[in-house]
Amino acid sequence: MKVSDILRVKGNTLYTVTPDEPLARATEVMAEKDIGSLVVMDHGDLVGMLTFREVIKQAVKNGGSIGTTLVRTAMDDAPLTCTMETDMDEVRRMMLDRHARYMPVMDKKMLMGVISFYDVAKAVVDAQNFENKMLKAYIRDWPEEEGQPAAKDA
Repeated sequence: MKVSDILRVKGNTLYTVTPDEPLARATEVMAEKDIGSLVVMDHGDLVGMLTFREVIKQAVKNGGSIGTTLVRTAMDDAPLTCTMETDMDEVRRMMLDRHARYMPVMDKKMLMGVISFYDVAKAVVDAQNFENKMLKAYIRDWPEEEGQPAAKDA
C-alpha cells in the first residue's frame, strides 16, 4: 500500500498558514476545524509544520501564554515529508522514528496533502480486515478431500 492510497480515501482538503501569521490565529483555525496540524507555506513553498505539540511547547516557553508569537517562532521548520509513492511500511517507520503525528505529502515542491498517524493506522486496520475476510472466505470454500468428512461433519 502506498501513500496515494490513503489520500485517495481521505480526500485532499488542506489547511495552511503562513509563517508570519499570529500563532493565536493559527490555533483558532486548528480548534475551529478540529485538526491537529497546519502546513506552513510561504510563497507556495513548504517551510514548516505546526501541530499542537509546537503550540504547547511555545505556550510553556512563554509562561502559559501564546501572546503575540508568530507561527515561524513555534513551527517545526524541518518537517518530515513523504511522496505519493512512499510505501506504508516506510511511512510507519519514519513516523515512529521521529514521533511524528502528521506528515506532508509532496510531489517535488507541490503539497499534495497531509497524512496523520491515525490515517496510517486506519489504512493498516482496513487492509488487515479485508485480508482476514478474504482468508475466511477462502477457508470456508476449501475443497474437501476424498474420503475425508466435510468440515461441518467433523
